[in-house]
Amino acid sequence: MENWNKVFETPMQVRAEIVKGVLEEHQIQAVILNKKETVYQIFGYYEVHVQRENMILANNLIQNEITF
Repeated sequence: MENWNKVFETPMQVRAEIVKGVLEEHQIQAVILNKKETVYQIFGYYEVHVQRENMILANNLIQNEITF
């Protein structure tokens, strides 16, 4: 995953899924990494990653197209 970079993080899985969905609607492949600790799922984040060449477009979409 060396060409993949984080463009969004949230403690809420549903928000990560929404961001991933919007990016994929714009033909940007995205993956969600679960960085929550495994036992209680209290600490940590869900991270959305895109390939490096899509970072600028992905950041623009996240800032301008998504409201929670």
